[in-house]
Order: sequence, then C-alpha cells, then structure tokens
Amino acid sequence: MSSPGSILVVGASTAALATAEALRRKGYRGALTVLGAEPHLPYDRPPLSKQVLSGAWEAERAQLRPQQALDALDAEFVLGDPAVALDAAARTVTSAAGRTLAADAVVLATGIRPRSLPGSDGLLGVHVLRSLDHAADLRDDLLTAANAVVVGDGVLGAEIAATARALGAPVTLVGPQPALMARQLGPRVAALLGTLHVEHGVRLVPDTAVDALTEHHGQVSGVRLATGEVLPADVVVAAIGSVPATDWLEGSGLVLEDGVVCDSRCRTSAPGIYAVGDVARWHHEQLGAMLRLENRTNATEQAGIVAGNILGEDRPYTPVPYFWTDQFDARIQVHGMPFADADVEIVEGSEDDRRFVALYRRGGRPTAVLGWNMPKQTRLHRQAIVATADALLTLNR
Repeated sequence: MSSPGSILVVGASTAALATAEALRRKGYRGALTVLGAEPHLPYDRPPLSKQVLSGAWEAERAQLRPQQALDALDAEFVLGDPAVALDAAARTVTSAAGRTLAADAVVLATGIRPRSLPGSDGLLGVHVLRSLDHAADLRDDLLTAANAVVVGDGVLGAEIAATARALGAPVTLVGPQPALMARQLGPRVAALLGTLHVEHGVRLVPDTAVDALTEHHGQVSGVRLATGEVLPADVVVAAIGSVPATDWLEGSGLVLEDGVVCDSRCRTSAPGIYAVGDVARWHHEQLGAMLRLENRTNATEQAGIVAGNILGEDRPYTPVPYFWTDQFDARIQVHGMPFADADVEIVEGSEDDRRFVALYRRGGRPTAVLGWNMPKQTRLHRQAIVATADALLTLNR
C-alpha cells in the first residue's frame, strides 16, 4: 500500500499533534496539514485544572512542543479556524473562514466539548473548563470568590475543587454519585478520596442533583439543589461531562453515535477517513466492545496506531484503559476497569499511610490496578492486567 500524498488532521490538541508526529516518525514525507479551532498552538489539557488553574504554570508552559519542534514537523498549522463541514466522499473539509482543505487521508481529532448547566448562558460567574482561555477566566474569579460551587463529582470536578481550595476559595462540590469519583474508583477508594477532600475543607454534597441556578442582575448568586436547598455561590463551575465534537459532521455520511464510530483500526465508515482521541469510538477487539476514552494517554497511544494504519501497518488498537489524577497530595493512577462490584485487595502499602496499590478482581480475575502515591509499584502490578487475555475479556462483562 502506498502512502497518501497528503494528510489533513482536523483538530490541534494532543491527539492531533501526536498523529502528526507519529506520521513523520514512521517516515511519512508528504503534505501534512493540521486544522485547529483554537488560536493557540497545541497544548496539554490535564494541567488546565491543576498547574495552570493554580497559577503554578504560565499558560505557555502547557504548550506541548516548542516552536522549533513544531517547525521540524514540516506541517502547515491552520489555527483559529474551526472545521464546519466534511465531504466524506471527496475527503474535503470546509472551515468557518471559508477554506476548503482536501487530502488523500483525513484524521478527525476534534475532541469533546463540555456540557453547560441549563440557564447558564450569559450568566457571569459560571464556568466550564476545557481550554486555556477557560482556565484563565476561572482562575481570575476563584481568586476573589466568596463561595465557589463545583457541580460534578468526576475526575475534572474533583481536580477543580482541589485546586480551588488550594487557592483559598471556599468550595462546595455537589454531584449525583454516592461518593466522589465512585464510577472511576469504586466505592472503597472513592470514600478515601472524599475524606481527603473534606480534610482540606471541601464541603461534599453527594447523591444530589442540581435543579437550577439563581442570579442577581446577571451574576450567579446560588445553586438550587433538587432538595430545595440553595447553595450560595458567586462562582459556579460545571464539570458535568462532555459530548464528542461531532455536530459539524452531521450530514457527512459518517456513522455518529457517542463519537465517530470506527472499526478496530480506527477507520471510519468512509474510506481514507480515521478518528483519534476523545472523539473516536472504536471497536476494541480484545474486549469485544465499543470504547471511547477521554484521557491524554489514550490520545497519544491511539495516534500511533492511526498513523501506522494510514501508512499500511494494519494494526488493531487494543489498549488497557488508563487514567491518572492529582488532587491535593495524592496521585492516583488506574490501569484497567475498577468495577464498583469488584473485590478490592491492598497488595502493597497501606490505606492508613495513603500509599498503596489496590488490585480489583471480578469473578476471581483481575480487572484493574489502582495506585495511590506508589507509581513505580503500580506499573509493576499493571502486568496482572496485561498478562492474560482472559483478564482483559472480563472487562466488558
């Protein structure tokens, strides 16, 4: 199979840049264009809720590569111009500025967009966090916040709450789960994380839905809960999940269902068009399931597979799911799937010391390894998940 003469990557974040780099690393020398919606050069998103929001990093430090490295890619970066339409048959993308970009192969890496709280449009003091600009605006408000409320008890909400407390803001975190990050960690470790937040002054309101926002003269003033209680708030952050950025692909002919649907090689339903990163929903051959993962590790690993497949390698993408989070003095790393009904055993360290490795088993088989402030040991125990196909096959049961 010959290499395509030209490749267009739509999106300019981690997955997009990793795809471009992998293409060059694998020997591709043809025309390469990266089309990005934001005006910024490719930057890392995990630091937004931590180092950038806290002020420990200037925005420039989140940039993924220095200008010299980007120049060495010999790629054309077209930034600040969102894609608005795709002609899949012609492999042509139209941008908001009216550009028409055609290529022999197209990689969709448009990521996700955050969900907003109903009634929040135009309301001062209400934020989402997905971009550098979002982080700057939220930081400004947190530095003077009298009462901050984070709505959402997943990874992002928990990280924002931790950073906001470190900035000195009074923080209440409200969410529908019985414990903080329960779906991501399982009940045992989620309870420990909740304790950590409470010790640092975060007020947790679990098992509770948000009914509405209250306002005064265009400024948010509170969060009304389904219980009827109103939490006072001059800053509200919505961390209530996201949706794949596929609205611009409506009518393109691609299969769209919770992302861009792909086969195990990350190929879409249209020849010559691939998807990568947060927007890609692909068939995981070992799990026998469709997956869409929203994390940096997935974005970079999947990019390598996509680049190789464009160039004729024909390899399935079969990762062990992985994510990490930093909150207060805790670094938590998770390999695999820590099901809520799994049996959890501490195999190294101690929960009391808050340095431990936990092994999750379901039906007697390992499904996940979680490390709390034990990164090296966690990587070693990861082999329990990688070692056998049987362990992987239990993940979707």
